[in-house]
Amino acid sequence: MSWTRNEMAAIAAGELHDGDYVNLGIGMPTLVANHLPEGVRVVLQSENGILGMGPFPYDGDEDADLINAGKQTVTLLPGAAIFDSATSFGMIRGGKMAAAILGAMQVSGTGDLANWQIPGKLVKGMGGAMDLVAGTRRVVVLTEHCAKDGTPKIVHECSLPLTGVAVVDRIITDLAVFDVTPDGLVLTKLAPGVTEDEVRSKTEPTMTVALA
Repeated sequence: MSWTRNEMAAIAAGELHDGDYVNLGIGMPTLVANHLPEGVRVVLQSENGILGMGPFPYDGDEDADLINAGKQTVTLLPGAAIFDSATSFGMIRGGKMAAAILGAMQVSGTGDLANWQIPGKLVKGMGGAMDLVAGTRRVVVLTEHCAKDGTPKIVHECSLPLTGVAVVDRIITDLAVFDVTPDGLVLTKLAPGVTEDEVRSKTEPTMTVALA
């Protein structure tokens, strides 16, 4: 077995603390907003200019003018603010975000991240990931353990263009959770029914094990 996307998002939500200002990346990380632990209130930021973003709207309640950075319709919580992207990136570059939860195409064993471009494919823009990994105090990656062709996404060295060098603090996949430390990857949690041997066979870097 492996964790579903919603289960992965719930694990990532457990990273957050009451009062945190948090940026959720495009794709799977947006699910984190629906899995915040009881009693934990965070302020969600979207780099296109929202502070105080709420969960996705119910069908029929969407406002086409109210979207996140991934162009998905969202809601606003009481007290939310909307502003220009220059102000948004000032918050990010100024170190105001406690955490960023981002997707990944590749992550190295030393925390290098590649998540903005696949060579040869159309890229509409590099987005805000480079600023986020440079300006955010904690970076958590939420991704499938392997690519669609079965190759590992946690690699010795990223072959895709880098978003940031040694920026990732934790990796959450559908199979396991890793901490990225100065001494390398530390396996801290396994999905139900998943073994250490399976994770090792699908992960390029070596790892130490410290299961809770």
